[in-house]
Amino acid sequence: MALAQLKASAMDRYTKEKSSIVVIGLNVHTAPVDVREKLAIQEAQWPQAISELCALNHIEEAAVLSTCNRIEVYVVALSQHRGVKEVTEWMSKISGVSVSELCQHRFMLYNKDATRHLFEVASGLDSIVLGEGQILAQVKQVKKLGQGVDGFNKKIGGLFEHAIITGKRVRTETNISAGSVSVSSAAVELALMKLPESSYATSRVLVIGAGKMGKLVIKHLAAKGCKEMVVVNRTEEKVAVIREELKDIQIIYKPLSEMMACAAEADVIFTSTASDSPLFLKEHVKTLPVDTEMGRRLFIDISVPRNVGPCVSDLETAEVYNVDDLKDIVAANKEDRLRKAMEAQTIISEELQHFEAWKGFP
Repeated sequence: MALAQLKASAMDRYTKEKSSIVVIGLNVHTAPVDVREKLAIQEAQWPQAISELCALNHIEEAAVLSTCNRIEVYVVALSQHRGVKEVTEWMSKISGVSVSELCQHRFMLYNKDATRHLFEVASGLDSIVLGEGQILAQVKQVKKLGQGVDGFNKKIGGLFEHAIITGKRVRTETNISAGSVSVSSAAVELALMKLPESSYATSRVLVIGAGKMGKLVIKHLAAKGCKEMVVVNRTEEKVAVIREELKDIQIIYKPLSEMMACAAEADVIFTSTASDSPLFLKEHVKTLPVDTEMGRRLFIDISVPRNVGPCVSDLETAEVYNVDDLKDIVAANKEDRLRKAMEAQTIISEELQHFEAWKGFP
């Protein structure tokens, strides 16, 4: 009751006409993975995050977009200055990252700039991989999980609905995603670059995690000629579905309890799970035998938070790469998509006008 009265008082002081759409975030362009992973919020926790944000004095509505490349908080703030301060302090509280460090890496955008940013995100223009498709699915998931949550109301819900429409239009009308690589395919390309050419056909491959990213890794491995791989996952159900889709590939399922034994027999390990803590630490990896021809084991970690502890890189027998190491891989086919990105901006500007007319507040 006291909180409701305080919010009502705040709304009296900051009228509806002064409400602002604000995004406060850190992404692959502004913050390294060791900072981003501390702020990562799993999908199942997004509704709780909305509730916590809307319990803040100057936040009317909220949404959270957390992926391997970004953590972005979208709010309708009754006061820009106070709202940003409260959200930043909340981000610090949930992550353990100091406010001063967050301020070094965060970006903030307001109203039209915040809206344009989300439209660009949904269109794949703000990704490492220009035009990549998975981010639109993640934006859709924000809307899906937000529906029915108190605080994901008309303004924020409408913002994400218009972002989804924009993302669909851009992909349909510009073909920006045609021929583009994804984070998962870039991870496979990176592995092939780092492997000795003589070991392409004989390298033993382990994929940990059979979710959306893991499934794409498996498909790209198959497309690159990998005929056999071991997949570790909590349950066999998702692996069985993938096995049905790729009947020409030998996919061997192993439970999570056998992960370390599987790792001991692998030359290349792809990790893509939602684990909050590393699956591999230095003390785990240093005891694993290494193929004498390879000389070291290759870890490609596309999880945020990271599945492979940074300390593993200290070992001579391990070579570790994470999502931030994929930038060089995707640069090669960027020029053509940059031309399509210019076309996309025209669509984004049109949809921005539609949203501004729809929302009815500054």
